[in-house]
Amino acid sequence: MHLLYALTTSEIQEFFFDWYPIFGIFFMFCLLLVFLTLMRSTLGSTKPETVKASKTKPVLWEEVQGVDAAKDELMDVAEWLRDPDRFAGLGAQPPRGVLLFGPPGTGKTMLARAVAAQAGVDFFSASGSSFVEMFVGRGAARIRRLFKEARKSGKAVIFIDELDAVGGARSGGGGDGGTSEREQALNQLLVELDGFERDPGTVIVIAASNHVDKLDKALLRPGRFDRQVLVSPPDRAGREAILRAHAKGKPLGADLNLTDVARKTTGMTGAQLANALNEGAIIAGRAGRKAMAREDLDEALLRQSVGSQQARRLNQKERRIVAYHEAGHALCRRLLGLDPPEILSIVPRGPALGFVGHSPKEDTYLKSRDEMLDELVTLLGGRAAEEEVMGESYSGAVDDLARVHTLCKQMVGEFGMGVPIDAEGAPPIALPTDDYALSDKTRRDVDLAAMGLAREAYRRARGLLAANRKCLDDLAANALERETLTREDLDEVFAAHGLGELELSETSQEPAVALSTELPPTAE
Repeated sequence: MHLLYALTTSEIQEFFFDWYPIFGIFFMFCLLLVFLTLMRSTLGSTKPETVKASKTKPVLWEEVQGVDAAKDELMDVAEWLRDPDRFAGLGAQPPRGVLLFGPPGTGKTMLARAVAAQAGVDFFSASGSSFVEMFVGRGAARIRRLFKEARKSGKAVIFIDELDAVGGARSGGGGDGGTSEREQALNQLLVELDGFERDPGTVIVIAASNHVDKLDKALLRPGRFDRQVLVSPPDRAGREAILRAHAKGKPLGADLNLTDVARKTTGMTGAQLANALNEGAIIAGRAGRKAMAREDLDEALLRQSVGSQQARRLNQKERRIVAYHEAGHALCRRLLGLDPPEILSIVPRGPALGFVGHSPKEDTYLKSRDEMLDELVTLLGGRAAEEEVMGESYSGAVDDLARVHTLCKQMVGEFGMGVPIDAEGAPPIALPTDDYALSDKTRRDVDLAAMGLAREAYRRARGLLAANRKCLDDLAANALERETLTREDLDEVFAAHGLGELELSETSQEPAVALSTELPPTAE
């Protein structure tokens, strides 16, 4: 048996030694066949989806709310597509491209769809990332096919979303295959926009980008993207119109006032407002209500701005610290006459252990130096309350301090709102702090000026809270008892203490300064 096993093993080994090269060649041939099949399926595919006219329900012009300025600039584009002879008789040339830029969710895609619907032309859409492929030349071919199909329809709108994915600024260094592919796609897009061959009809390109500063300059010159339209978040009237448009089909409770909601949602985009209404409807449905109540929408807005309510529980000491911290924020805000606090909560939400929410009195686009200083005082009110009551500071103020640092740097380095830092009363520093051409001394002066602002704001916060300690204790006690205080609850506490505008008395005791302005000396 052993002899037979040895002979058999020897024969098998001899067989594999003789046929091993053939097996290797056959295996490599199979791998090559699989690779070529994949290449063929990738490169030889039929027309991609991006060259087909959109068959989705068109967006009517009246459905686009809250972006009236952008609609006015795009109205003549729609009019041109609908009646080009009226403009051609005056010798006007159609705009080759329109660039819509602004924050995400402001309605850039809806505007492009509305232009096509208003003009009654085909709508072709594509994403900038769909033109950047692994294989060089594939993206450029897609762009050619897209414009070819659009020209066949006579009049059309081509919409390119996230233009910066393919139209980012070129480095000019060649680079790897991916970079070469993106540059070839960008060059093809530039050629199509130039329109060396006159279109049989009229094709207008509308593109959207959230980062217009990152686009290649060749894209932005006249003759390619002739117009650049800012699509900004809506104002109060626009927010109310958006809310009413998205509230159709959603039963609203008698206590839900959309005008009041529009006032409290400053800075929110149309997409955020639509999502808040949808979340409010889900919350109402989960609670078994037949109509969306005010508390449902308030909860939806809180989830968007702060986060969902967390299950973690704080111990009694931590609850007391958080209560005084948030009471310090709310009290400073009331004393300084800033936007009134709407809610104070010590219930953990998202990463926050507590929060104070406020609603702006009106939409504002400029802030004075005094208003920014008051904002600094409010941000440091939580840390000041901890020091005033507990005698020490805690790590919960990390987000507040980060925002104070950012705001102080902006006030000094960008807005020129610093303080004199030498005996001769030099003017406030107004230089960008990220400019590496600045000397070490200038950078040190900027840091000193910024820290001086924070130091003064902290001194004012400690003084305000020390002078109103009874109100601070009352706010914290109510927060510990009820966990969440509404606008009515806060106003009741403030009214009980007769609070209004308060000026820090010259005879009040100055609190100890917790922010040091000492910096290491620099080499002159």
